[in-house]
Amino acid sequence: MDAEFDNAPKDLWVFGYGSLIWRPGFEHLERVPARLVGLHRSLCVYSFDHRGTPERPGLVLGLDRGGACRGVAYRVPAKARAATLAYLRDREQTTNVYIETVRTAWLEGNPERRVDVVCYVVDRGHRQYAGRLTLEQQLHCVRQGYGRSGNNRDYVIETVAALEALGCRDAPLHLLAERLKGTHETHVEP
Repeated sequence: MDAEFDNAPKDLWVFGYGSLIWRPGFEHLERVPARLVGLHRSLCVYSFDHRGTPERPGLVLGLDRGGACRGVAYRVPAKARAATLAYLRDREQTTNVYIETVRTAWLEGNPERRVDVVCYVVDRGHRQYAGRLTLEQQLHCVRQGYGRSGNNRDYVIETVAALEALGCRDAPLHLLAERLKGTHETHVEP
């Protein structure tokens, strides 16, 4: 994006599909359940920072091509637009595994209400792109993952709880969370 986009004199909409649902970290005027078409939520990013390290990567969510994704759209006041974008870039772009883009989202409750949202789509050419992993591979990464934002297991379980609060079920993520809850392993910080 560019400086003109960052400083546009209008409210900003941000789409959350993972931890932004339960921990946005920025001022907002509205929080509305929303849906994106053409992208889906996927546990497809090796985490080398927030939930893992390069030596012991965790797994975090990305928006990947195809399907649809239910999440949350946040309306940020125009006065906080540039600061919110700076915050999001610092949070989401620590290793540049995501491409910041603007997409159309449909807000729940009014099928005609569409807004342009900033969202972070996984870069499939990035070395942290994990693609489709088996459940066992996901479990291994999540169980070992620990980074500056904490335990990878907690990230998955918190995200599933937030999705359930929205009335949303993401079958692969829910299955992973159930398997993680069945094992009460705790990671000891190195």
